[in-house]
Amino acid sequence: MKRYFLLLLASAGPLMVAAKKQSKVEKPKLVVGVVIDQMRWDYLYRFNDQFGNNGFKRLMRDGFNCQNTMINYLPSFTAPGHSCVYTGSVPAIHGIAANDWIDNFTGKSTYCVDDNSVRDITDGDTLEKSMSPKNLLASTITDELRLATNFRSKVYGVAIKDRGSIIPAGHLANGAYWLDDSGGNFCSSTFYKNSSPTWLRSFNKRHVPDSLINLDWNLTDPTKAIYTQSLADNNKYEGSFKGEKEPVFPHKISGLTGKTRYNSFKATPAGNTLTLMAAKACLEGENMGTGSEFTDFLCVSLSSTDYVGHQFAPNSIEIEDTYIKLDKELGDFLNYLDATYGKGNYLFFLTADHGAAHNPEFLTDEKMQAGFLAKDIKSSVNSYLKNVFNQDSLVSNFTNYQFYLNETLIANSKLDRNKVKETIAECLNKRPELAYVIDMEHIDRTPLPEPIHTMVVNGYYHGRSGCMEVIPNPGWFEGYSKTGTTHGTWNPYDAHIPLLWFGWNIPKGETHSVVNMTDISATLAALLHIQMPNGCIGKPIVEIVK
Repeated sequence: MKRYFLLLLASAGPLMVAAKKQSKVEKPKLVVGVVIDQMRWDYLYRFNDQFGNNGFKRLMRDGFNCQNTMINYLPSFTAPGHSCVYTGSVPAIHGIAANDWIDNFTGKSTYCVDDNSVRDITDGDTLEKSMSPKNLLASTITDELRLATNFRSKVYGVAIKDRGSIIPAGHLANGAYWLDDSGGNFCSSTFYKNSSPTWLRSFNKRHVPDSLINLDWNLTDPTKAIYTQSLADNNKYEGSFKGEKEPVFPHKISGLTGKTRYNSFKATPAGNTLTLMAAKACLEGENMGTGSEFTDFLCVSLSSTDYVGHQFAPNSIEIEDTYIKLDKELGDFLNYLDATYGKGNYLFFLTADHGAAHNPEFLTDEKMQAGFLAKDIKSSVNSYLKNVFNQDSLVSNFTNYQFYLNETLIANSKLDRNKVKETIAECLNKRPELAYVIDMEHIDRTPLPEPIHTMVVNGYYHGRSGCMEVIPNPGWFEGYSKTGTTHGTWNPYDAHIPLLWFGWNIPKGETHSVVNMTDISATLAALLHIQMPNGCIGKPIVEIVK
């Protein structure tokens, strides 16, 4: 009997090993996350007639479309947006309160990816700037992938903007690359490595930005017949490139020199072309997605859409042409991924960090309510406070729709800090363009409706946010130019973003249920069978992971 049992066990051994192999969790070779900077959700449909079949339409047709994806915090800016997508969290937890903020402990202005302990590098040369993800307080889904595979998964970020590359790639990334606009090369930071990799040096030696700049910006359709969703080419709501008399096509930027040359280039569709070329070079140079066991992750942020939007506004031919060109670029990129990794072997998602408002002057000319917050709002409040407290400059800063107090002056003058805040609210409540004035340290004292209340709570980080926040009326925003547009508010034009899933294990379909930006990383974690980021408050999108 014993001999029979041993024989049975021996014969079952190979079957048990085979069963273990069969039960191994399947994962994609590669994840590619694309964040389109300043893409409104409605662009998917507004420009749909001009799109081909291989870009946005393919993602919508063959993938899964989350139609009602919302940002659930304030302010709706680039750095918080990229942070939220990749951490599944909000500024109140991950700490990226804006692109720039005032540190309430030191009083110093801080850029979201500043890090004086490192140096940026380009082709081995050290630059003056210093960047890393140090200010991001929570882990990213890319960090969790590295941890889950004992650092054997490769993670890289590529973007024109430093924050669009650094934040998504996370703290544990193998590398992050962004454009040095002083010389037109992609650079990195000693946070990752002490020199540029060979493939990046080779890419930079090709001087791709200069080649693209020399082509200038010409319309896809020079007759302008296809641009049915835009205002006239020459209108007062658009900003001009340096050297232009009018903001009209073709935009001749090839004659520009120095930093102006590359800064102008960033505000053209060719910036997206460059980014996707660099993304392909990274995939190939780092042999990403070629391992049989571990999933790699490439984070791509397309920054030029934001620069174009800020300069020309949503109703411009420039925006329409940018998305027509981007649609073609995305189709080519998806075809490249198909050819390199095979259809269904990679997981792809596309979203945005925020949307954009219509230009207020355009709206008022069309007899709608809109406007710009007064540029002197800080000085006006300080004048009001001086009349009450006989002190100058009690407000030190106004930025991100938030007021920061001069805490040292208030303490040294032995003023009642709460009374100062109450007086600020008293002053601001007299301004008809403001819907709400909020004491951020006592948010529940202001009767805010949803979703604004939750967005305000989620956006407040005590060490980096101002203590008073204003919510302007719809159509109003804090702007620095009468041309172009910006973003940052709670309104759907800023907070309603696209979210498309495609490829590995993604079902075809769509949902109109509300999905929050915080749900993206939670869904990725569920798909990859790894832990959610350590500050994640999102939930997996059940229609995708079921």
